[in-house]
Amino acid sequence: MARRSAHLALCSLALLLLLPAAWSATFTMTNNCGYTVWPGLLSGAGTAPLSTTGFALAHGASATVNAPASWSGRMWARTLCATDAATGKFTCATGDCGSGSVLCNGGGAAPPATLAEFTLDGSGGLDFFDVSLVDGYNVPMLIVPQATASAAGGGGVGNGSAADSGKCMATGCLVDLNGACPADLRVMATTASTGGAAGAGAGGPVACRSACEAFGTPQYCCSGAYGNPNTCKPSTYSQFFKTACPRAYSYAYDDSTSTFTCAAGTSYAITFCPSTTSGKYSGENPQAAGVQPTNGSMVYLGGEQLATGGAHIAASRSSLLVIAAATLAAAVLL
Repeated sequence: MARRSAHLALCSLALLLLLPAAWSATFTMTNNCGYTVWPGLLSGAGTAPLSTTGFALAHGASATVNAPASWSGRMWARTLCATDAATGKFTCATGDCGSGSVLCNGGGAAPPATLAEFTLDGSGGLDFFDVSLVDGYNVPMLIVPQATASAAGGGGVGNGSAADSGKCMATGCLVDLNGACPADLRVMATTASTGGAAGAGAGGPVACRSACEAFGTPQYCCSGAYGNPNTCKPSTYSQFFKTACPRAYSYAYDDSTSTFTCAAGTSYAITFCPSTTSGKYSGENPQAAGVQPTNGSMVYLGGEQLATGGAHIAASRSSLLVIAAATLAAAVLL
């Protein structure tokens, strides 16, 4: 009887190791900006809401948010936020979601704002993600794939794993574009909006609008006669963003160089104002767009670190599969 109980216990453990986790991904958000930001989170239509829709994130702080399977939505940083003493209404100079409170409660980011966009466990068992400047820019942002949340549940190495997708790599816009933003796109801080938040662009540029928001024409908004990739082409304005941040979306039909994929179950680190500790990334070319690296010392995430990250994810899955196999073998021998 004891042997039978042990056998059942080992089999159950092996099955648990092989089943996907209830949570599809964990997002870890870190604020490296020299000021507080207020992340906003918006779930896509028909997807389960996250545990929070907005919160304060102080300089140097990190926070994690779990996402359910097949979640889709976007995240962004709100800046220069304050609560009006008379009305009690909470507003932000950039990325405001219109809710009047720290929680966005289903409200999206008012442009301009740098967006992190995700569709988890989509076509082919892959996560799809990108950093988008289509709605403009307000802060530097980096997304880096991490170890899988359900490492053994993705079918293992060689079956749609993060390392096999070919585009499971970091993406983002790591440079401060506000100062170099074209004058007709630039958003300047007002005395009322700064709220004493020196270092968040107080008294200077705080965001950079898209040409669509600035001018509203079909040519820039990819609408009307320009509503398809054959007629809507990159503009001089979108090329400003693309030259400085080649992995980020710069206009509506910028898919081929800006959408990235990892195996479902991968977790992600999202950093606002990523620092020089992020590594090397030769693809980013801020000087070509007339943009100076942040603090004169910004460096970029490189291929060697990305390859290591993919190998780490694959190794994590492989290790758990080996453990599960060993557990099953032990159960058979009982």
